[in-house]
This record gives sequence, structure tokens and C-alpha cells, in this order.
Amino acid sequence: MLLFWLPLAAASAHIVEEFFWPGGFTAWYHRTYPEIASSASRRFIFWINAALLFGCFAVGIDQRTSIGPAFFLLFATLLGANGIFHLAATIRMRRYSPGVVTGTLLYIPMALYGAWVLVGAGRISIGAAAGAIAAGASYHFLSRLNHLRRAKAIEAKE
Repeated sequence: MLLFWLPLAAASAHIVEEFFWPGGFTAWYHRTYPEIASSASRRFIFWINAALLFGCFAVGIDQRTSIGPAFFLLFATLLGANGIFHLAATIRMRRYSPGVVTGTLLYIPMALYGAWVLVGAGRISIGAAAGAIAAGASYHFLSRLNHLRRAKAIEAKE
């Protein structure tokens, strides 16, 4: 099913928007969130995006397994939440956030459509879908806490 490969395609397009065309995400992130800039090094951002692409690839591979639908919803919701993050930052700052176009036009609709299709087709129960969606949606909150922790540790060393 093509649906399970959409996270990989969407994440790839999103990374191109953030870092290559038009790019500028790292500098934007550091300006927008200076309190955690020391935690979001270029190296960290590279590896977190590599892990994201690997996870999205695994979603495509695992589509026929018993965890496939939940895995898809977890990643699709994580990506959808990232789209909301970019859209909210763009509205709040009144300036372009690198990633807002693909986040809004690809990530958010993919998450909504994927949940509708998988629950509607009976590939996942509403309870399991809710759990996967909650887990995916929690990423940005947990990421923020981790960045605050890392930034504090980095600053303590300096």
C-alpha cells in the first residue's frame, strides 16, 4: 500500500525545504529558540533527521506486519505535529519557518488521511490508533524537554 511510503517521501521533501531549498532551518531555529540553540547543533540535527528517515523507511517496510498501522500512525502524527509546529511558529513570528510549506501541505493532510483510511478499513482499532497518535503527538513536547536538559548541561560545562 502506497500510504505507508508517504512518510518517507514527505519527510524527504521536508528536509529539502528545511536545509537545501530554500533552506536556513538551523539558523532560523537558533534565532527563534535561543534558549535551546546550544543543544541543536548541526551534528545533532543531522543525526535526528537521519533517524527520522530511517524510521520512515521502516514504516514502509513494516506495512504488512501487525504493528504496521500503529507504526504508520505514530510517524504520521509525529510529522503532522511537526507541520503544526512550523505553522504555529510562522504565525507567531510572522515570518517564514523553513519547513512550513511541506509541513502544512504534506504532513498534516497525510496524518489525517492516514488515520481515516486505516481506522475506516479496520486495519487498526480506535484505541490502538489513539495510542499511536498520542505517542506521535508527544514527540515535540519530549523533544523540547530534552533540548532544555541538553542546553543546561552544555552551558554548565562552559
